[in-house]
Amino acid sequence: MYDKKAAVEAILFANGSPAEPDKIAQAIEMEPSQTEKLILELMDDYEKQERGIRIIKLNKSYQMVSAKKFAPEIRKVMDLRRNTPLSQAALEVLAVVAYNQPVTKAFVEQVRGVDCSGVLGSLTTKGLVEEKGRLELPGRPLLYGTTENFLRCFNLESIENLPPLPESDKNANLEEESKKEQPENNSNEIEQSDK
Repeated sequence: MYDKKAAVEAILFANGSPAEPDKIAQAIEMEPSQTEKLILELMDDYEKQERGIRIIKLNKSYQMVSAKKFAPEIRKVMDLRRNTPLSQAALEVLAVVAYNQPVTKAFVEQVRGVDCSGVLGSLTTKGLVEEKGRLELPGRPLLYGTTENFLRCFNLESIENLPPLPESDKNANLEEESKKEQPENNSNEIEQSDK
């Protein structure tokens, strides 16, 4: 029974949202009434041990939550994490995603030239970037795009309201292209003058 009780605890923790005893019972292969008894035992254990987590009943479901008395500490940590300013790398990744979405991680890494896994994970946690599906290619890579929270944070009505890319970047690209063409033209001129 200890393993079953531990399994119930793991399910409630991993689920994150309310779970019905019937579904938990199916997962641990027990009767719903026995499963509910295990959940009530866990609730008592947490209360008696004055742990930082609790199990609460919501209608006919159960959910694991933090203890009310630790709300101030939890709020401090959440505010600290939420209010951490974006790093330069995060801003760069966010710009690549915003202007080119939906994009794959490989595309972002190609543009930036470095691994972006951690930064994409951080932006996803902050609710600025989200998965938008999968690309129909081998391996089916994830596609990323910005969220409504991104629009809210940057005070945009829609993605179409993003400011245009700076002209200097466009001019730099045009200059590079013209420089690539110039050596070929000069070599043609030299060949023609030699004849």
